[in-house]
Amino acid sequence: MSQTAQSKPGQSKGGQGQRGRGPPVYGRGPPGGAKDGDRPRRPRREPEEEVWVPKTILGQKVSSGEITSLEEIIELGLRIQESGIIKKLLPDLKSEVVDVGIIQKMTSNGQSTRFKAIVAAGNENGYLGIGQGKSKQMRIAIEKATSQAFLNVQPIKMGCGSWECRCDQKHSVPFKVKGKGGSVTIEIIPAPRGLGLVAGGKIKRLLELAGLKDAWTTAKGSTPTMNSTSKAILDCLRQTFSQG
Repeated sequence: MSQTAQSKPGQSKGGQGQRGRGPPVYGRGPPGGAKDGDRPRRPRREPEEEVWVPKTILGQKVSSGEITSLEEIIELGLRIQESGIIKKLLPDLKSEVVDVGIIQKMTSNGQSTRFKAIVAAGNENGYLGIGQGKSKQMRIAIEKATSQAFLNVQPIKMGCGSWECRCDQKHSVPFKVKGKGGSVTIEIIPAPRGLGLVAGGKIKRLLELAGLKDAWTTAKGSTPTMNSTSKAILDCLRQTFSQG
């Protein structure tokens, strides 16, 4: 009798127990991808754009075409209560998240945590708005802040107020302006063309969204607090339209 053990029926020579089918394959299939005859993947559904239905008298006038500019609304002294009005008048408006924070508070039921978001909306051509939103979910907080930023959009008067430049292009503020928000005081000074924006990171981005290309800035107070800083910047730029 030979000493070599004979393999049992139903067992492969490799000892895998797969009845000669080869090594087992784990996962969703071979690394080569899907084969012919497999079920095709479902196409990705794109988010549908919501159709704006005006709910106020001002919204109906904007939708019908009676009012065609934001300056006309400000001259009439009307209040904007729908973000769809701004989206209709300024379709090229961009929104950007400026800051996101966490608010923790101790209540009788335990610790409560919420998110706070600050969003800026501008078209880089003379319009800027800043909004704030709070919610238990970050996504909802950003949506609230975005809607509030559209409602707070203000026109900005641009020009060349620098005595070194004296050109007729709209690249800076027409005169020196100062704004305050909380403990933060910001001053924007006209600069000659080609200098750029002399400002901090987040302050510089807000001025870029407003459309400024050249300016000097000075800031005093607790500037890391973006809530007060953004209010001070919006107060500065609002004065260019109201005083000019």
